[in-house]
Amino acid sequence: MNRIRTRRSAVTALLALSLLTPTVAACAENGGSAPARRASPSATEAALSLPRPTGSYGVGRNTLHLVDDTRRDPWVPSAGSRELMVSVFHPTRHGGSDGGRDGDRAPYLAAEEAELLLKGLKLDELYEAGQLTSVRTNARTGARPAGGRHPLVVLSPGFSLHRATLSNLAENLASHGYVVALVDHAYESFGTRFPGKGDSSRVRTCVACEKVEQAPGGDAGGKKVLTEAARNRAADISFVVDELTEPSRTADGRRPDYAALIDTRRIGAAGHSLGGNAAAVAAGTDRRIRAAANLDGSFFAPVPAAGTGRPVLMLGTRKDHDPSTDDASWPRQWHRLDGWKRWLTVADSGHLTFTDLPVLGGQLGRTDPSAPLSGERSGQITTSYVTAFFDKHLNDRNRPLLDGPSKANPEVAFHSP
Repeated sequence: MNRIRTRRSAVTALLALSLLTPTVAACAENGGSAPARRASPSATEAALSLPRPTGSYGVGRNTLHLVDDTRRDPWVPSAGSRELMVSVFHPTRHGGSDGGRDGDRAPYLAAEEAELLLKGLKLDELYEAGQLTSVRTNARTGARPAGGRHPLVVLSPGFSLHRATLSNLAENLASHGYVVALVDHAYESFGTRFPGKGDSSRVRTCVACEKVEQAPGGDAGGKKVLTEAARNRAADISFVVDELTEPSRTADGRRPDYAALIDTRRIGAAGHSLGGNAAAVAAGTDRRIRAAANLDGSFFAPVPAAGTGRPVLMLGTRKDHDPSTDDASWPRQWHRLDGWKRWLTVADSGHLTFTDLPVLGGQLGRTDPSAPLSGERSGQITTSYVTAFFDKHLNDRNRPLLDGPSKANPEVAFHSP
């Protein structure tokens, strides 16, 4: 793509091709902090919180460390088996904005993870790590699950981003009765903490970013690496489904037996950026995954033929994923899909619109001038359309929101090229 004229490195180029926010791209060009508008000099003192979920359930959350002994890590083979960190959100018996009466509020990010995320996005001069570590969530640790069996949605974050950046979406889905598995893929974020021996822990950084940067052949080589990364993530998604749906695989007396909570006939996947591509691929490699949502992700890896008949939601930025824009992977993929499908774009949005970052930044009065959609609207649009999509295809509920443009959401356009 031609949006970035000069780049520090091949990894910056591939992130641009992956449609990383123009704010971050501009920062990479200029070698400085990203532009923003500051509401007040005391913004660092403001308390940040995730929006109140819109469903009737409270929300519980537990964290799992999963190890796939059948695969070696694709980025660092010497590290051994493929590892994942998974935040599992589930509906609880008690509703309310506090996520239920059980347990403590779940933390948002650990300090080192927050520091690495802000540094990686080149936002460390605008935000403080403490603002992210202190974000008030709605989920509760140790909360008792609501009875019955619930649909499962597996979420995969954007390339280089921590899984916490999709917490607003995860909490909202759980409040509507979904079990949600939010995944961190080892060596694919700016920094994720994994458990070590005893009480120790390890923070794994983005080796995958280095692999993209060092790929021979420039942008074409980097695209090839990202194609394999999307397919590896699809395998991760299937492994998470295995672990959560097989009895007693994750139950240890401290966590729920998720197999008893999940209806295996109602499983979906979604993700942001590369995670959205991976979700769509997983729908074609794993027949248990009935529907997939891609939030502003280029299709580096095409959806396998077996998945082209599955329902797919493509929700992206107007400036980068309108049918007339440069990312040819969306129209190419659109014409291959022969099942239920929607191609939606959002005006005034940026690549990170579909994550928590603009939601939290908006509470500090900061807005990316190149993506002026408010943080509040960013969160509302993302959660309402993704929830409606899974309600329709996993719960067989009529959701007119998906039928066409609405006065309540003038920013959202429907395309059928």
